[in-house]
Amino acid sequence: MSQERAHYWRHPALPNVDLLRARFITHRFGRHVHEGYNFSVIEQGVEEFEHRGTLLRAGPGSIVVVNPDTVHTGQAVHPEGWGYRGMYPSVELVADVAAELGLPQGTPCFPETVLHDPAAAQLLSAAHRAGEHGDALAATSLLRSALAGMLQRHAQYSGTGEVSSAMPDSVRAARDILHGRLVEPPSLEELAEAVGARPFSLLRAFRTATGLPPHAYLNQVRVREARRLLDAGGRPAEVATRTGFADQAHLTRHFKRTIGVPPGAYQRARAAA
Repeated sequence: MSQERAHYWRHPALPNVDLLRARFITHRFGRHVHEGYNFSVIEQGVEEFEHRGTLLRAGPGSIVVVNPDTVHTGQAVHPEGWGYRGMYPSVELVADVAAELGLPQGTPCFPETVLHDPAAAQLLSAAHRAGEHGDALAATSLLRSALAGMLQRHAQYSGTGEVSSAMPDSVRAARDILHGRLVEPPSLEELAEAVGARPFSLLRAFRTATGLPPHAYLNQVRVREARRLLDAGGRPAEVATRTGFADQAHLTRHFKRTIGVPPGAYQRARAAA
């Protein structure tokens, strides 16, 4: 019997933070991105993941930090799997905490992906536990303290937004088209023609700028929209149709590879928060 378990929710007092507590053995996260930050404290086992073309590992007590819209994966190294607490604060919340601290303007960036900072790990875990047990005052207080510590000790403010600012106009236009055509996306040739580029040149430029080829990027956008529709109460089968997936099974496969839980479990946990 599988001993995998995962719970993905949002505490009512933390509306800008998603929380995940999981133990995975055979589950593998596909190449995916998050809109906000990813701060994960490894509690047991070792996680292996690809990040910006490098294969990294994080063991017990480590903090895994992934900046917004950064492509990464995730899987176990050993047969016993790995367990962790994941916290996903929005860009707006992290920037707000940085502004309160009087830190430099701009979107904070964390250059180190695997951190060994016991004090920060303890604070992140404490905030996560408070969010798990419904303690609003503790959850919000510990969260602000944890983010402040991470920002003060590990964040940088130079060079943020370089990928976005360097994005070719053709890629930016292609991305906008994909956002608007989740259900009936164009072929690569049609997309290239629409933005005034050659197909292979667009494919290569798109992957360089976003970390994903257009079809994989589109599936990430679909999952992101599916989350919004599920949060609004949409049924998974209906959501699959509205976001361009072939059926509910197709949605479930991509959703779990990105979020870590299937759409139904995600929706039930969020509704119960």
